[in-house]
Amino acid sequence: MRKIKDLKRMERIRRIATRFRLRRLSGREVLFLARCLAVVSVVRLALTLSSYNRVRGLITRLDARHDAGIADLRRVAWGVAAAARLVPGASCLTQALAGQYLLAREGNASKISIGIERETGSELKAHAWLMSGNHIVLGGSINGFTHLVDHGS
Repeated sequence: MRKIKDLKRMERIRRIATRFRLRRLSGREVLFLARCLAVVSVVRLALTLSSYNRVRGLITRLDARHDAGIADLRRVAWGVAAAARLVPGASCLTQALAGQYLLAREGNASKISIGIERETGSELKAHAWLMSGNHIVLGGSINGFTHLVDHGS
């Protein structure tokens, strides 16, 4: 009876791993993805319960002075984007703040740029990007947007 339960449990784990493509990831990548999921979830909840300035203030307290390497930027971009697909309502601002936190924990400086889309008629559409040096980490292309403000770490 115990073997049947173990087989069922293993099959369930296998299905979950296949669904989220975790089989192709190393143990280190799975742990980083889990960390990203936790950070994106906490930032999403914090933005729901508190203000942007308060959440940003908590993140910018971290000592972040160095420029991140391209490999670190890509890893954070991948992890946050993948985790955001699993968190309902994880907006561009949520992702940018989560990415900024992950970079700052490693001592890497970044800034959040906020802009509005041009030529949208009477409707304003805001968007947030995470930038590190001259690199856009999260948020996609800035073309078609008018820059409003930067918030650094």
